[in-house]
Amino acid sequence: MSADLERLATDLAAVRRHTALLVEHTAVLADLRAPSSCEGWSRAHVLAHVARNAEAIQRLAQWAVDGAPRPMYPGGTRARDAAIEEGAAKPGPASPGDRRPAGAFVDDLTETAAALEPHLAALGGELAVAAVEMRGGLKVHPLVLPQLRLREVVFHHVDLDDGFTFADVEPELVRGFLDDAVGRLVTTEAAPGLRLVSDEGDEWVVADGGVTVRGPQAGLLLWLARRDPSEVSAEGALPPLPRGS
Repeated sequence: MSADLERLATDLAAVRRHTALLVEHTAVLADLRAPSSCEGWSRAHVLAHVARNAEAIQRLAQWAVDGAPRPMYPGGTRARDAAIEEGAAKPGPASPGDRRPAGAFVDDLTETAAALEPHLAALGGELAVAAVEMRGGLKVHPLVLPQLRLREVVFHHVDLDDGFTFADVEPELVRGFLDDAVGRLVTTEAAPGLRLVSDEGDEWVVADGGVTVRGPQAGLLLWLARRDPSEVSAEGALPPLPRGS
């Protein structure tokens, strides 16, 4: 098996595992209307977004295999936001006899994830294109799509603020997310000079490495990905992180 196929298999297994965990936790959420960690979004908004993202990634995976271009979100940002609002307005139980507090959201997550999975698996075959276009115009290799989906599932699970944190994620995944976050930051013009040192012994340098920031890998990721500095410390003031990094 080639390295690409091995990575794909690993990514698909992680997507399945974390999707199942998200569904399990969603099923027992008592208050879907409570605020999430995403500014302006309730937990219901976060769950609706994760389901719509599955549909969006599916469109890109289909494009990669059959060569027919598809927008990640038909209708653009306005239609995407409207779909999230519509999904967030769902009632809880999927049916009057459904005892799950978040039944409709569980079904939405489960059904969209099940529809996506075979299209991600198909990326292991012959691809019609070398890149597909994300929202905002960013072009990525199709084999990156499972990793992008995994990030959405894991990060938004944390955003539910239901007790699941990056510390509950496998260390190898956290390390990969950190590498990706630092890579995004490095390519940003306004990136501050940072030396990131993890309790686990890892180190990343951004720009001139002027400010040393320490913490567990999960805490460093929480700061870089969600601007939450609660688990890190710095030698001096923490610099602001640029938007979009």
